[in-house]
Parts: sequence; structure tokens; C-alpha cells
Amino acid sequence: MGKITFFQDRDFQGRCYNCISDCPNLRVYFSRCNSIRVDSGCWMLYERPNYQGHQYFLRRGKYPDYQHWMGLSDSVQSCRIIPHTRSHKLRLYERDDYRGLMSELTDDCACVPELFRLHEIYSLHVLEGCWVLYEMPNYRGRQYLLRPGDYRRYHDWGGADAKVGSLRRVIDLY
Repeated sequence: MGKITFFQDRDFQGRCYNCISDCPNLRVYFSRCNSIRVDSGCWMLYERPNYQGHQYFLRRGKYPDYQHWMGLSDSVQSCRIIPHTRSHKLRLYERDDYRGLMSELTDDCACVPELFRLHEIYSLHVLEGCWVLYEMPNYRGRQYLLRPGDYRRYHDWGGADAKVGSLRRVIDLY
């Protein structure tokens, strides 16, 4: 169970909307979002309806303006709660369709190129848990939610290219 509150203005001001489950279209409740409070759970926000566009991972905390969640604008139009799991495991492949060198990961990785000597990952298989993939090292750049399942090509996780800089397990630290 999670709870997230969206505010139209910065510093938790203006009209607000409380959400406790996935919502494919937040535009019904507000036209812009400039601050957020996450009371419980981990969430993925999307800049467009139906879980499309740039993605932003948020965990419990206060985000007084969109730059605090690495947002590019005040556009948040859908959200998804990320289920809590205790174990995490994924496999990375240097080529599409699970070909080439395979590496397995069970913990956060701040720099995929340094650890695995790969600058591009073309396919992934998430065996356990949910992960956030970042296009740059040290958990920066575009973000993509990876749920358990098959990602035969980088397009399957929504990537514009095969750049993978870091990977983080989705864990509610509280």
C-alpha cells in the first residue's frame, strides 16, 4: 500500500490530489504538478498519460519542486506504485535477444560500464524484483522502470538507445 500527494504549486501549495494506486490519467485531477509528498511506497511517475514519456522514480520523502525528482517540467500525467519485493535478480546481455556475454546482478550498481566493461546493454531479463535503470552512471539521466519479465531489445523498456549507466533495486527503505 502506498500514498502519494501531488500539489499544483511549489512547496506543497495550491490544489492537491491524494493517490493510493496506479493512475493512468492524472490530468483529470490537476493540470500541472510542481511538488510532491510521498508518504509511503515507491512510485514511478510519467510525464504523459498511460505510463508514457519520461519516467521519474520517487520513494518516501518530500519533493518541493520538480527539479528535486529530476523532472524536466511540471508535467506529471500518470503514476504507478511499485510493488515491494524482498529479492532482486536480473541478467544483462550485450546483444539483443539474450545473445552475447551475460552478467547477473542482485544488488545496486552505480556504474555498469565499470563493473561489467559494457557501455551498452541490448537485452535484459528481470528474474526477481523491480529495478530502475538509469542511462548514466551514479543514478543520473533518464530513468526506466524494469518489472519482472523479458526485455529482448532496449525499445522494450522504452529506451531510445542501449546506454545503461546504472541500475538500482526498488526498495522501500522505511
